[in-house]
Amino acid sequence: MDSNISDWHARFRDAEAALNGVVLGQARTIRLLLISALCRGHVLLAGDVGTGKTTLLRAMARALGGPYGRAEGTVDLLPTDLIYSAHIAEDGRPRIEPGPVLEQGEELAVFFFNEINRARPQVHALLLRLMAERSLSAFRREYHFPHLQVFADRNQIERDETFELPAAARDRFLMEIAVNAPAAPEDRVALAFEPRFHDTTALIAEVGQGILPYRGLNDLAAGVQAGTHASPALRRYVFDLCEALRNPTSAGLALEGADAARLIRGGVSPRGMQHLVRAARACAWLEGREAVLPQDVRAVLAPVMAHRIFLSPAYEPRREALVPALIDAAFATIPVPAA
Repeated sequence: MDSNISDWHARFRDAEAALNGVVLGQARTIRLLLISALCRGHVLLAGDVGTGKTTLLRAMARALGGPYGRAEGTVDLLPTDLIYSAHIAEDGRPRIEPGPVLEQGEELAVFFFNEINRARPQVHALLLRLMAERSLSAFRREYHFPHLQVFADRNQIERDETFELPAAARDRFLMEIAVNAPAAPEDRVALAFEPRFHDTTALIAEVGQGILPYRGLNDLAAGVQAGTHASPALRRYVFDLCEALRNPTSAGLALEGADAARLIRGGVSPRGMQHLVRAARACAWLEGREAVLPQDVRAVLAPVMAHRIFLSPAYEPRREALVPALIDAAFATIPVPAA
């Protein structure tokens, strides 16, 4: 990896510039998607209708290049629909063709699941294995997808005929990223009035195909994790932050309008902490550093950890306000190491 490190840095810079050029006002989300690619982690985008989630994920898939599969979440979707498609051919005979997961073979690089919360739990269960093991069984054989990265989006507005993802499935996503409309008025005006942004297919084509060649990302990710260091003080900082999210009372956290002792039903798991460290190392590498700093941890903690914090039933309806407040309280309470 050392001989190509500058090339990879240039590729990530080019990819970030290209994505920001076609999706306005989402610089933070784009940076987090690039971190996820560098971690080889799956991503769930959540947001209102029409905020550009699908466009962004399609553009990201183009930047990665490679074979691409897609499924649309619907209430009548079955797990088998992801694996095969049964139909009557022109000769009148039944035919079985590979479904969206298998039609590109084991080189499948990106699988995009649109409106994942419209699919039933049985579909989520199949997707869980695909994400966790990058493999599945079909047609009396085992398929392996070593390069696979799953992107999904979730419609937060509609609640009819939707199924919330179970905790185990959400935990398999490295990040859950909230996507809101662009904050800058000029970006919203540009999206409304400039014809360039009206044709999403042509817009996405502006992103260079395979700027981040997917076949090299596994080796790069391993090299980044092995070569990006964390000091003992930084390790303690990460541990203390995660413990504070697990047990706010012991850490001395206080939240207005909530009893910290009764707030948490389930906290950060060891896998969640592992994912936080991986993302922080990737963040440091993208900044050109060989050591993780506290700002790297703070930059990725919310998208990596928020969906892994489970509140007591009494507080769950206020999740969107309480979880960010809990994370902010942890940042304010846990001392930041000097180095």
